[in-house]
Amino acid sequence: MRRITFGIIGCGLMGREFASAAARWMHLTDMRARPEIVAVCDTNPALMEWYTENLPSVTQQTTDFRALLANPGIEAIYCAVPHVLHAEIYPEIIASGKALLGEKPFGMDRAQNAAIMAALRDGPGQLVRCSSEMPFYPGAQRVIDFARSGGLGDILEVECAFLHSSDINPDKPINWKRMVDVNGAYGCMGDLGMHVCHVPLRMGWRPERVGATLVKRVRTRPDGQGGRVPCETWDNATITGMVGEGAEAFPLVLKTWRIAPGESNTWSIRVLGMRGSAEFSTKNPRQWRFMRYAPGGGQTWQVEDLGYQSLFPVITGGIFEFGFTDAILQMWAAFVDELAGGDARGFSCVTPEEAGAHHAILTAALTAGVEGRVVDVEYPQ
Repeated sequence: MRRITFGIIGCGLMGREFASAAARWMHLTDMRARPEIVAVCDTNPALMEWYTENLPSVTQQTTDFRALLANPGIEAIYCAVPHVLHAEIYPEIIASGKALLGEKPFGMDRAQNAAIMAALRDGPGQLVRCSSEMPFYPGAQRVIDFARSGGLGDILEVECAFLHSSDINPDKPINWKRMVDVNGAYGCMGDLGMHVCHVPLRMGWRPERVGATLVKRVRTRPDGQGGRVPCETWDNATITGMVGEGAEAFPLVLKTWRIAPGESNTWSIRVLGMRGSAEFSTKNPRQWRFMRYAPGGGQTWQVEDLGYQSLFPVITGGIFEFGFTDAILQMWAAFVDELAGGDARGFSCVTPEEAGAHHAILTAALTAGVEGRVVDVEYPQ
């Protein structure tokens, strides 16, 4: 099996998830290649200790990402840094010629995303993708296949949501995702928007105009030093738009909520049509629901237990349950498969073009929510 050497820039939570996925590569079967993490980079040296303790393959540790990019022994990069750093680091990774899987949202705002896209146009043409793991759940893949098959008929509505609840606690200490100068003015949309846009954009469901309701409920948070500081970003956003024109148009609803009472990292998709409907939620990770309707016939939702039926085959028996770490592994399998010349089994990670389109939606939604009006979405040309 081909070995692809990786460096990690940003050694926090998601960097550790990638390292764990790479360590589990034997869980996958019939793969073209495998990742090997050989270098790590973070401005906090303490974060790199976990990698060196657990990954004997790591031979380079540095606080300077440019030193990592200068290493000729690295073929690909996973970059997981705060949003404000994307426009600085991603273009340099691209210019280095190394393949890139970058964390969402691929730039703190639309202007930063444009800088990344310009670097891509001027770059050597290597594989570049954006992270988004939730659609790799088997139930989500069933909904996508159902929609691709034409089983929906005329579409009535599509809704995709990502809901958290931890921020309902007003005493939760502030972090960078609550700071406009680091997270960006999108707030919750910047952190969660790619999750809810991935499938609609992949399916070609692009809203021409959007409205949005933005909620900022917690206005201050503890600063960790005994005081409180402003919590600047939006807590919840509900984006509504129309896809298509005239009688064929249908509503698209995108929900990114950080204060969703009782929810813990819940991702869901629901597609409703005149001939069929389907839905999946990570609340019930082994099931999906669907309905097939014939005019004049019964309207009956069916529930199917899927078990572990993943896009990329694994050693796990089909009777067992799929989870978040499995979705991460499947996402990485898709990226590595493309690196090795495959087609990601028909469902790749987010493309840069899709990331750019999602910025167009979020930019319009931010204006719509702040100004209380419907705004046209200006997609990149």
